[in-house]
Amino acid sequence: MSTKHPQPGLDGRHRDADGRISQKHGNTQVGTLRDAYGEDFAAGCRSDMKLSTLLDRTGELSLSQYLKGSR
Repeated sequence: MSTKHPQPGLDGRHRDADGRISQKHGNTQVGTLRDAYGEDFAAGCRSDMKLSTLLDRTGELSLSQYLKGSR
């Protein structure tokens, strides 16, 4: 009997049961995101700031949108 594992999504994230790529949670800390996106991610922000706070302050709706706007 074989067990299927969900296919990985973008940036190593996994897909939800309905096939959508799971989103980063708002309580993810900037320091954790720096591990994935580099030390210059959200420059000037504390490493313990939550993603939801960063998005509120920048007016972006998602991490993907923030990444596109910060380039």
